[in-house]
Amino acid sequence: QVQLVESGGGLAQAGGSLRLSCAASGHTFSMYSMAWFRQAPGNEREFVAVITLSRSTTWYADSVKGRFTISRDNAKNTVYLQMNNLKPEDTAVYYCAAKASVGGRYNYWGQGTQVTVSS
Repeated sequence: QVQLVESGGGLAQAGGSLRLSCAASGHTFSMYSMAWFRQAPGNEREFVAVITLSRSTTWYADSVKGRFTISRDNAKNTVYLQMNNLKPEDTAVYYCAAKASVGGRYNYWGQGTQVTVSS
């Protein structure tokens, strides 16, 4: 079992920055990748970024490429999402997720952290 706890959300102005953290505990050795998703009011949950925990390979949604950076500190069992040049459309609840294989479902989820970007 893996537990994920997000932190770092808050209020920022357009053009500003925030850094989200996701701390993992439990059987973290079983994780293949960790990812960030977000869900804005009235919208579907959408993929933001993912990082593999072996080689730190990353992928990003087109909407955040060049602005967001996902990274990890394996020693701390923590992943980060550095969010730069924030836009109002980035406003959402951001969720951390993890899965045990490349083809598996994201079966571990955090509670979410609110990010609000004002213009």
